[in-house]
Amino acid sequence: MNPDNNVPLRDGRRRGEITVALAGNANVGKSVIFNQLTGLNQTVGNWPGKTVERAEGTLYYEGRRIRVVDLPGTYSLSAFSMEELIAREYIAEGNPDVVVNVVDASALERNLYLTMQLLELNTPLVVALNQIDFAAKKGVRIDADKLSKTLGVPVVPTVATSGIGIDRLLAEIVALAEGNVKLRPITIRFGREVEEHIKRLEKIIEKALPKLASRYPARWLAVKLVERDEEVQAKVLMEEEGREVLSMVESSIGDIERLHGEPAPIVIASERYSLAAKIADSVTAIVHPPKLTLEEKLDSITTHKVLGYLVLSGILAAMFTTIFMVGGFLAELLEPPLMGAALPWIERISSRLLPPLVSEILTRGGLMGVVAGITIALPYIMPFYFLLSLLEDSGYLPRAAFLLDNPMHKLGLHGKASICLLLGFGCSVPACLGCRIMETQRERLLGGFLTVLVPCAARSIVILSLVGRYIGIPAALGIYAFDVALIFLLGRLGYRVLPGEPIGLIMEVPPYKKPSIKAISRKTWIRTREFIFVAFPIIVFGSIILEALHVTGASLIASRDMAPIISGWLKLPEIAGIPLIFGILRKELTLILLAEVSGTTDFSSVLTPTQMIVFSLVSMLYIPCIATIGTLVKEYGLRKALVISAVDVALALAIGGAAARILPIFMAV
Repeated sequence: MNPDNNVPLRDGRRRGEITVALAGNANVGKSVIFNQLTGLNQTVGNWPGKTVERAEGTLYYEGRRIRVVDLPGTYSLSAFSMEELIAREYIAEGNPDVVVNVVDASALERNLYLTMQLLELNTPLVVALNQIDFAAKKGVRIDADKLSKTLGVPVVPTVATSGIGIDRLLAEIVALAEGNVKLRPITIRFGREVEEHIKRLEKIIEKALPKLASRYPARWLAVKLVERDEEVQAKVLMEEEGREVLSMVESSIGDIERLHGEPAPIVIASERYSLAAKIADSVTAIVHPPKLTLEEKLDSITTHKVLGYLVLSGILAAMFTTIFMVGGFLAELLEPPLMGAALPWIERISSRLLPPLVSEILTRGGLMGVVAGITIALPYIMPFYFLLSLLEDSGYLPRAAFLLDNPMHKLGLHGKASICLLLGFGCSVPACLGCRIMETQRERLLGGFLTVLVPCAARSIVILSLVGRYIGIPAALGIYAFDVALIFLLGRLGYRVLPGEPIGLIMEVPPYKKPSIKAISRKTWIRTREFIFVAFPIIVFGSIILEALHVTGASLIASRDMAPIISGWLKLPEIAGIPLIFGILRKELTLILLAEVSGTTDFSSVLTPTQMIVFSLVSMLYIPCIATIGTLVKEYGLRKALVISAVDVALALAIGGAAARILPIFMAV
């Protein structure tokens, strides 16, 4: 790099817009800055040919259009993971006008390792020194001006959650993109012996590989070759004199390793960390002796190898017990005025205004669907979403992933997969999409298969409002425990069937923070609103169709045809067949339509306790809803999605039939 010249304008700026790439470690607030910058002007997709999510957005600042690309969270620019490779290739070849490196002020030394590598790429760089508020609580003060002079790039202190520093960050981005900032970034120098080899290889690359050196800095290529970076080695081999260059590189690597007694990649990484430590130490001041904060005490308990699991079990048990209690209370509060007063009154009015057949279909069908949705689904789904948002905002979910890392390895996965499984309690669709964080295709497929077995909010409605309400919360929790055991057993089986080894967990655990009731309420409302606008039309439509089938007698024919499976194998009433079929649209629809076909929401009058458990088990395990099937097709392809669905159906029928025969031995029914 030439420290005396301004960074030239890149392709994006010449097109009349500024392209900004956000790079940084995981959980440093990068996505929060992205949201602060772009607001609702965002698009989310996949990187070309990859299953890693790509987030992109736009904003206008002082008359300029700025395109922001949120790169995957990464700890380095080595090619060890898909995220690292995507981030590196975009920065090196995507020609962003500015790269904003978001660093955590409370963990500066660790974050500067990535900064060192960005500087090696001759990147037009702005450093966003984020979470300065959290660092201050820990007694850490960073001299941003001194850090800027040391690195030779602009450094902007920010608090992304409150928007502090965002305006100044934008000003620095525009100034840098338009060439109004004279950069003098430092050149990352290694120890004398290593540096001699790097300089020699840099000159060789400039002379022997001019085409490659025009795409990447020659010094960066030399460093990567010494690190034995396979992607860079492959690029060099494509050049005419590539093999000769690699031969010279191997000679240098041999000298470095003999001198240091360590593999060359470790030598390079150690020297980078050493420089990062020196820079961090020179700009950091500790203003008071560190004290063990409440958050740190809480962290030590919730991640303890024994207490942590007790806390996790207690939280999950308390969560579902609370949902049951609150949901049951709301259901009992809403049912009398709606079922006992409003519904009969509307039926009388409609019978006077409409033909009898139309009135019956609309009131007993559509209206019954709305009332059943309000009295059966909403009372349970709202407290569920509220508590899930509470766990997310408090920072507990990553700690649950940390605790579950060892058990997940038994399934051939790692702790990240547990986040997807936990998300599955809310909805299977984002849980399946979340499997993209898995590093290999094998882990993504196994994770997707297991997440659809987790009882989502819709299936929890069936379990809690049927088993929980009429048999008791211990029985409902028993179904959840059985599901966890089943997931573990099937995961072990999948681990043996699918080839490959589990990858270790590398995940940043963010600090605990005080949840914002406003933010949690907003999340709850957004998720509930989505349920109302997406699920209710399906529920009403399904109820109308089912009532039409009932009025015309078609449902009786279908029920008789399904009798060998429904009443013969599963030992359920024949009327349960049609609701189970419609459950592919939305799982809570099974219970709502059961109320429709039975003409009552008092399920104890139409189902025995054993049948309630069997109905819940089958609803929980068979084909996921149609939205989840669509997600499976998108993520894994049609064939794999059909295989997963077929396995779910077989499981549901096998377990439901077995339960119908075993449970009566232990239950007085």
